[in-house]
Amino acid sequence: MSTADAPDRTVDADTTWHRLSPRMLLVHPVVELGRALPVLIGLVFAGGDHTSPVPSLVAALAVTALAIARWFTTQLRITPEQVELRTGVLRRRNLATRRDRIRTVDVTSHLLHRALGLARVVVGTGTSDRKGRDRLVLDGLTAVAAAQLRDALLNHRVDAPAATAPVVDRPDELVRLDHRWVWLAPFTLSGAVTGLVVWGFFWRLQGDGVDVLHSGPLRAVTHDAEHRSTAAVVVAVAVLLVVFVSVTSLLGYVLAFWRFRLVRHPGGTLEVTRGLLTTRSTSIERRRLVGVRVSEPLLLRAVGGARLLAVATGLRVGRGAERGGEALLPPAPRAVALAVGRDVLDGTTALDTPLSAHGPAARRRRLVRSLAGAVALLAVAVAGWATGGSAWPVWVAVLLVVAAAPLARDRYRSLGHAVRDGYLAVGAGSIVRRRTLLHGDAIIGWNLRRSVFQRRSGLATLVATTAAGRQGEVVSDVPLDEALAVADGLTPGLLSQFRAPYCAVWSDS
Repeated sequence: MSTADAPDRTVDADTTWHRLSPRMLLVHPVVELGRALPVLIGLVFAGGDHTSPVPSLVAALAVTALAIARWFTTQLRITPEQVELRTGVLRRRNLATRRDRIRTVDVTSHLLHRALGLARVVVGTGTSDRKGRDRLVLDGLTAVAAAQLRDALLNHRVDAPAATAPVVDRPDELVRLDHRWVWLAPFTLSGAVTGLVVWGFFWRLQGDGVDVLHSGPLRAVTHDAEHRSTAAVVVAVAVLLVVFVSVTSLLGYVLAFWRFRLVRHPGGTLEVTRGLLTTRSTSIERRRLVGVRVSEPLLLRAVGGARLLAVATGLRVGRGAERGGEALLPPAPRAVALAVGRDVLDGTTALDTPLSAHGPAARRRRLVRSLAGAVALLAVAVAGWATGGSAWPVWVAVLLVVAAAPLARDRYRSLGHAVRDGYLAVGAGSIVRRRTLLHGDAIIGWNLRRSVFQRRSGLATLVATTAAGRQGEVVSDVPLDEALAVADGLTPGLLSQFRAPYCAVWSDS
């Protein structure tokens, strides 16, 4: 009998090896055949005119056999000290994770999992793992067993005997999805990325000699466009692009965040559940949550929206908010994001505190760098035009020169720092404006960098090193004395020994 099929078994007392749910014998073949589908199709046509389905059928049988063998070669054991997993068909792997090192537990269920009452549990450990090498994946527990395992691992709880009446945890709901937020989706740029992918696909087909615009259902549209003015075609294309981006953004928002709910359990653990077709539940221990990040992309900021992301040890970062485990709130009104940020950080007002400006020298550096880059591009574009190239890069470069100064001013307005309630608040960005809170207890070191130009301006770049999030929060172009004061205020004595030498260098420069 598998652990997955014995949900009443006491998780912490079970020290024997068990297999995952036998229902995975239906899931593994379907998933692996889906991954191998392009190769199987290629084998059908590999023989040119003498096509035969035999190689494809043999390959499909081999993939199915390996998928079935995967279940027989996977075993799980959970002891009071650690979680152990044996897996591998051709190469055996033995994975073990200490329970006191567990940071996060994700529970996901795609459509096939849900149809069979299964779930996939991902145990996050160590530092914030970008490539997933510090994660332990248990693919094939029943939904009930997955929920019990998540609670036991995160709360370090020893389950009560069966005869004892269970204590019902009543979590505190912090926020749930408001359907009015869905209309913020077109301003998140996710649909624009989808549009670029589709455009790149069509461009690639055109490059391979496939006339997409004059074939299939697009033939009539292209023929009609050829008999209209250029202005009318440009307007029509722009309208179609806006509609396409809006629809894809709405669809992506609904798929990723439908039934979104953020709750706090009595033990302090935060749990985020979301998803329409694939449901996902991410649990974060409160003691692992060391800060939050309010992210405001340009278009979303224009309509008063923002995202709220977690800064915690053990979370996967760098994959996007929808794919990673960082999202504490979908794109929502900025006031909601700030309120939820205060709630999850126990009422701190550091998210609302005004940031200290970095002064005229930092503003000047942003203006000079923006203008220098735009002017350099303009010079290259003019040189290309003078040698017989196209004129449109020149006009693009001129627009960049015109936008350089407003962009530099906006970047400076976003720049700043503050220390409040034991948190370091850092603001930066223009295209994507961010304000990040990081608790001082999570800072394990400081890096102080000064380029030649920064030394001449009396500025420095201060980096707070941490095991959470992206392993560092950067305070750019801050006056040197303020950088040293921030570091000394959050970690007293760590940089005080360097204060005199750095100040001497600054005064001499």
